[in-house]
Amino acid sequence: MKFGKEFAAQMVQEWQEAYMNYNHLKTILKDVLRFRTLRGAPSTVAAATSHGSLKRRVSLYRAFSGLTGRCRGSPRKSEDEVILVSAVQESGGDEQFQTLFLNASDEGGEYELVFFRSLDGEFNKVINFYKKKVEEVMGEADDLSKQMDALIALRIRVDDPVVGGSNIANLAVPGFSSVSASVVHPPINNRNPGWTCMEVIKEVEMSAEANSEDSNKGTNNENSNSQRKTNGYKKDMKTFKPASLEVLDHVKINVEPETPVSTVKNVISSSKSELSYSKEELRKAEELMTHAFVEFYRKLRLLKSYCFLNQLAFSKIMKKYDKITMRNASKSYLNMVDDSYLGSSDEVTRLMERVEATFIKHFSNGNHRKGMITLRPKPKKERHRITFSTGFFTGCSAALLIALVVLIHARDILNSEGGPQYMDNIFPLYSLFGFVVLHMLMYAANIYFWKRYRINYAFIFGFKQGTELGYRQVLLLASGLSVLALGGVLSNLDMEMDPRTKSFTAITELIPLALLTLVLVIIFCPFNIIYRSSRYFLIQCALHCLFAPLYKVTLPDFFLADQLTSQVQALRNLEFYICYYGWGDFTTRTNTCSGSKVFESFYFVVALIPYWFRFLQCLRRLFEEKDSGQAYNGLKYFLIIIAVAARTAYDLRVGMTLKIFAAATSGAATIMATYWDIVVDWGLLQRDSRNPWLRDKLVIPNRSVYFVAMVLNVVLRLAWMQTVLGFRQTPFLHRKALTAIVACLEIIRRGIWNFFRLENEHLNNVGKYRAFKSVPLPFYYEDKRV
Repeated sequence: MKFGKEFAAQMVQEWQEAYMNYNHLKTILKDVLRFRTLRGAPSTVAAATSHGSLKRRVSLYRAFSGLTGRCRGSPRKSEDEVILVSAVQESGGDEQFQTLFLNASDEGGEYELVFFRSLDGEFNKVINFYKKKVEEVMGEADDLSKQMDALIALRIRVDDPVVGGSNIANLAVPGFSSVSASVVHPPINNRNPGWTCMEVIKEVEMSAEANSEDSNKGTNNENSNSQRKTNGYKKDMKTFKPASLEVLDHVKINVEPETPVSTVKNVISSSKSELSYSKEELRKAEELMTHAFVEFYRKLRLLKSYCFLNQLAFSKIMKKYDKITMRNASKSYLNMVDDSYLGSSDEVTRLMERVEATFIKHFSNGNHRKGMITLRPKPKKERHRITFSTGFFTGCSAALLIALVVLIHARDILNSEGGPQYMDNIFPLYSLFGFVVLHMLMYAANIYFWKRYRINYAFIFGFKQGTELGYRQVLLLASGLSVLALGGVLSNLDMEMDPRTKSFTAITELIPLALLTLVLVIIFCPFNIIYRSSRYFLIQCALHCLFAPLYKVTLPDFFLADQLTSQVQALRNLEFYICYYGWGDFTTRTNTCSGSKVFESFYFVVALIPYWFRFLQCLRRLFEEKDSGQAYNGLKYFLIIIAVAARTAYDLRVGMTLKIFAAATSGAATIMATYWDIVVDWGLLQRDSRNPWLRDKLVIPNRSVYFVAMVLNVVLRLAWMQTVLGFRQTPFLHRKALTAIVACLEIIRRGIWNFFRLENEHLNNVGKYRAFKSVPLPFYYEDKRV
């Protein structure tokens, strides 16, 4: 792989504009090479190909001088200097590096002058960004240190351990003295008493000389070792000073609203409550601090990677310059890079070491392996069995689908006597799985293109590192579900009743219900199988949607609610399941759902629930964020609620008044929703952008894709017109089949919306260099976060 591609692949995408623009500098060097080639100037590339082929040099046969020979210095003389690099102090106090090109008067020197000016601009950009980020992490490190002081004091207050026969909480109080405090009980059999004495961890930095001296002394006899340990234990206990508990007098606990009950309480009272010194409070604080340390360590790792990649990029581009121009400018420039803050600063490395030591000691009980696994989770490995299983299930689905089409055509099932009965009763049961499978296929396609265009969907959704599903895993689940559903459809294609019982086989008719039960059991299965973390994440987001105004609204929550608005027909099919198997006679494939007032009422409610969730989420965000845009977004969903209710009423009770009202409300809702999709959610139709009528930044190079997506979004949003215009049934399609096709069009539209919605969110993060989630800290100092 070429370095340019590898460089782009390893970038932190939210910081991509802060990296050195390697491709731009490479383009300038290509201009230099092109000019030198046209002018006949010598270069290493031309010299190597001047005779039409590469030949082995004679130097291959020189005498071998050994591997340990030392470099005697560069033969280059002072008059061969090409560049002079100097640091200039700006008026704002920032240090800017400038390169003086000494051969600017040479033929073609203006191209090289442009290169060095661009190189200086890139280096100053990189070093300023790096300094800014290092200052940020140093400030965050101070915050975490203060948080750790409060956490350790809280641990002492809650656990109330005993050290040397004295209560450690009393030892932590200034002025406390006790005779028993000076009495030290040595460990029995060289072990700490465990439940009677708190382990004292000696925090001493061992020097290299001390370690070397200890390794040379060897091992003494067992008795002397035991005596030394006992004396050392006494010495540690005498000098041991626990953390002061005074910090708890200035600290309040940060209680985030996580449940509906706590949210209601926090509306009435402040979320920053006094410490109660309970174990549950300590457990919650430790969880928040663990999350904060993991996220902080991840930030340090990415910052260290940013530093290394940019240094490597400057090295590569300077070597490429030397190769093209046959000069020796890279050594002096790279020496400057090494001496600069980017190359000489070790704050990040030292801070990483301190974070590792602190986390292992305080959150992993001294277990280095366990602590590093938490701090550095291993990347998920791609498994060939997933690809194989996906291909296998996809092939089975295709075969079953072909068999289903051939069977329906050969037996002319749709035109048979039992055809309408099958479409009214069995088709809605299985179409539910068709909607789910189609949505999963669209989501798998979204993930594939998000990864292809380097959109950090895992960070945007807040997935735990290493637990996010890839497109292969989603395709595996979709193909497996489609195999089960298509197999069930084939088993239910019997159109004739048993003449003796005048009914169908009960076991066969219960297959759709059994399949739905199996899916629900897998979703709520507590065992660590079939992507448990992803299932629990889905359940959590669904609960947040269900109690929309009582939970803080995050992007995964409203994103899921948006998906549900495109699955209205699937929710209605779930309602039909309850009616068909609860009050219908499934053995004779008959139901009384259409004539039931209760079913008709819930037919309204089910269609409005997803939009109601979004409406409440908008109100919650308006209340918390004070963003007027959420008011307009809530108005949009309120109009959609009215339009859906009007179309449903017209669908159940045809009338001219209802038709006009449904058309008017649907038209207004469609106009506002389409505008919001394209302008707000996608960020397009910006007249003065660099890409006319799109936006300044695009991840897809082909701009026509965006215009096609906008047109498709408008066309597919007009699918509701089939209801108002009376297209309820066609000569070759049953009414239920036509409804399913319209529902599939909405799911496809949602899949297209998903990609561009997350693209816009990603570019907003890029514009703000936002590569990390803000982690709530457990403690407040004097009603003010540290």
